[in-house]
Amino acid sequence: MNRYLKFAILFLVVVSIGIGTYFFTIKSNNHSKMEHQKEVYTCSMHPQIIKDKPGNCPICGMTLVKKITEDHSEITDSIDNLLKPTDNFVVGNYKTAIVRDTVINSEISLPGIVAYDPNSAVNIAARISGRIEKMYVNYKYQKVLKGQKIFELYSPELLTEQQNFIYLVSNDNQNTSIINSAKEKLLLYGMTNNQINAFASAKKVNPIIAIYSPADGIIIGTEKMTAPETPSMSNAGSTTEALEIKEGNYIKKGEVVFKLMNTDKVWGVFNILQGYNGLIKINQSIDISSELDEKNSIYAKVNFVETQLNPTDKTNKIRVYLNNANLKLPIGSRLQGAVQLNSTKAIWLRKQSLVTIGEKKVVFVKMNNGFKTKAVQTGTEMDDFVQIIRGISVGDTIAQNAQYLIDSESFIKTEQ
Repeated sequence: MNRYLKFAILFLVVVSIGIGTYFFTIKSNNHSKMEHQKEVYTCSMHPQIIKDKPGNCPICGMTLVKKITEDHSEITDSIDNLLKPTDNFVVGNYKTAIVRDTVINSEISLPGIVAYDPNSAVNIAARISGRIEKMYVNYKYQKVLKGQKIFELYSPELLTEQQNFIYLVSNDNQNTSIINSAKEKLLLYGMTNNQINAFASAKKVNPIIAIYSPADGIIIGTEKMTAPETPSMSNAGSTTEALEIKEGNYIKKGEVVFKLMNTDKVWGVFNILQGYNGLIKINQSIDISSELDEKNSIYAKVNFVETQLNPTDKTNKIRVYLNNANLKLPIGSRLQGAVQLNSTKAIWLRKQSLVTIGEKKVVFVKMNNGFKTKAVQTGTEMDDFVQIIRGISVGDTIAQNAQYLIDSESFIKTEQ
């Protein structure tokens, strides 16, 4: 009997210990859970810093970010997330902006130069073969007026025609048709009616004929010379460069002796940077100012947009036809053009919202309690704005200033 009583007492003791241990474990778990509900603080730039109270990061001095956890497993997951490098996730409270479709109105400034208009050039050609006896124009870019004597030409052919005309007038003055034909031939050679009547009355030939300028303009050289369509400042200002044609040179009938450029009609030639050429159209308004008079603007229209890209500076040109009769702009003087651009509706972000990584541009997209990097494809740039072609969508939330989210100790990898 005593044996059974001992076993019964031992069984009760074991059961009591088991029940006590069970309730103690539940109480410990509840206490641990309450402890894990405490707030923890971490640094968004240095996630390895974790504290149980507010403060500043001992490394960079930034304010610690509060993080509330529910249980032990969530604490572990959150810490793992915080410990991820910036190429995966950036935790922090930064100013954001919502991506929207907008239209940006902007103005671009175009550098330019005053150039000759080759369409207004006048060729001064020899109407008869001969030798230049005397030159009255000696240098390139020399200004001449209409009717000004340019050179004198000695022509044996002209001498023969004059002698024939005098013979007809003296010996066959009744044959008016032949006399008129001979006179017309002399007129085609460049002689005037007064000159013909003078030597016919004196019956004395003059084999030297004077060539006069047919218009006002600038002498830029002969047909053999290369006349620059858009001369540089050095070319435009060179007034001491000698002409190729000299006294004593022989010229052939029909040969261009001089090119005369009309300075009353000029071009304004402006350079467009790559990316803007598609935004400028013909007949678009442009405000032009000259380096000689920056206060007064010239209002004009774009007359021509060149499609060929200059491989050197990656620009193409637009041309504006200017009436220079009153403007008096010197050839080669610098211009500044301003064009108002009306861009198409698109996603436009401020440049500070993007970070350039080699050939890529990235933004930081808001994801739950942090930011994730995303590569974007950009288009036209206008002032402080960049057009986004691909990578993000309307309604996405991004960091306003991407520079704040960069960790200098990490290399950012982007999600395509």
